[in-house]
Amino acid sequence: MELDVHSLHPLEIRLLRHVSPGEIITSGRLIEELNYQVGHCNQAFSWLLAKGCLQEKERVTTLWYEITDLGKSFHEIGTPEVRILNLLNEQGPLSLPEIATSLSLEKSDIGSAFGQLSKAKIVKMGEGNKAIVIGQDLPVELTIASTVLSKGIENLLKEDDLSDVEKQYLKKNSKKRVASGVPFKIIEREDISYTLTKEGGEVKEALLKAHITGEELGSLTSSLLQSGEWKNQSFRPYSLNTPPARLIIGRRNPYAAYLQWVKDKLASLGFEEFDGPLVENEFWNGDALFMPQFHSARDIHDVYYVKNPSHAKKIEEPYLSQVAATHENGWNTGSRGWRYSFDHEFTRRQVMRSQGTVLSAKTLPHASIPGKYFGVARCFRYDQVDATHGADFYQTEGIVLGEDVNLKTLLGLLKMFAEEVAGAEEVKYVPGYFPFTEPSIEVHIKHPVLGWFELGGSGIFRPEVTKALGIDVPVLAWGLGIDRMALMHLGLNDLRELFTPEIENVRLRRGR
Repeated sequence: MELDVHSLHPLEIRLLRHVSPGEIITSGRLIEELNYQVGHCNQAFSWLLAKGCLQEKERVTTLWYEITDLGKSFHEIGTPEVRILNLLNEQGPLSLPEIATSLSLEKSDIGSAFGQLSKAKIVKMGEGNKAIVIGQDLPVELTIASTVLSKGIENLLKEDDLSDVEKQYLKKNSKKRVASGVPFKIIEREDISYTLTKEGGEVKEALLKAHITGEELGSLTSSLLQSGEWKNQSFRPYSLNTPPARLIIGRRNPYAAYLQWVKDKLASLGFEEFDGPLVENEFWNGDALFMPQFHSARDIHDVYYVKNPSHAKKIEEPYLSQVAATHENGWNTGSRGWRYSFDHEFTRRQVMRSQGTVLSAKTLPHASIPGKYFGVARCFRYDQVDATHGADFYQTEGIVLGEDVNLKTLLGLLKMFAEEVAGAEEVKYVPGYFPFTEPSIEVHIKHPVLGWFELGGSGIFRPEVTKALGIDVPVLAWGLGIDRMALMHLGLNDLRELFTPEIENVRLRRGR
């Protein structure tokens, strides 16, 4: 045996001294007999396996069920089936929409629960297409839910300890990983048992011979010195050959540092920073930007809707009325508008901010003339994640207001962003189309690996945008993908590297 027993950790020493060759060693046993924590067990097993002192005996996978927030709600107020039955018993025949409204449940949940009750011949649809009660005895698969939920509130449920009926219920009402929409989450656990190897037995004998207990102190403290107790204590030997711990100094995340650098640069050029909430209503996110309410970018497949609260309480006047009139007939902007009936309910709908331009729209009513404003806005869109796209991303957004600003001024700003902020060597400007700017320009830059890609859009706000919000001078606007600028500036090839959890990769990035 070549292992130096003095180099063993106390967790390893106590384990080896406590067990005998041929005995089964499990985490549960160490927790009960040595007062180890789960983490202590895992560390000791890992270290001793690597040293050849332990060998794996058996590996058994067990299923456990953990109650979800939905399950806790079911336990507190009842499952949809029980609530529907109680409601019908109290109020009499009701239609399914009336039930959904009374119980604040989704129509799909009502339909599923009603189907279960109907299948069990407890309710049926009566006259006037209203549900009525025809029986009171819930079937076993429905009554068992209450029992299982009560058990789940107290502890995790182990599959081996459940009855066949309880297993059947949990099989239908549980999911792995993201367990949304079900009352229970499935957890798989591996129970591994170990035994001592021949080498492990030799190490144990060496520990006993050397009178090493694992209770030796690892450091000399001031209290031990003051009390004199150090004289009666045993200490672990100190190895001069032990490499020192790596000293890792703190550094800012390179992308966070880059965002701050961009902000500082724009502020030094006289721009005033604006900001706003992540959740916006359709009015500021699109209507105020003269985007028609039937535009494809307003679809659920492009914008994330907020479920609760689903609508804002009100929109600020007179901007709501002026924007609505602009959409319908052009108001006094000189435009014909979009020629449709403006939906005042739709405009209050809450969404996750899908473009940074919403901040420019909200700034216009209170902007100074002349004035320069910018913001770094986090936006959300339903998109396929790849090297140049993300479901959430940052944009640098800005506006310049004044009597003398023009397209040439805008091109100068775009050149600064592409060359100085992004660090691109090859830039081109492409005509584009946006409902809120005319003319509209897209900026494209060439990445050494990814090739050409769009940096963002820009243009001069149309009168339909500015006049409805109280501005009557030209307004330059841009919304550029600052994540994509960072690809060039930090020398990356994939947007996802900006948000990597691999701290070593982050520490090596240029700009730290």
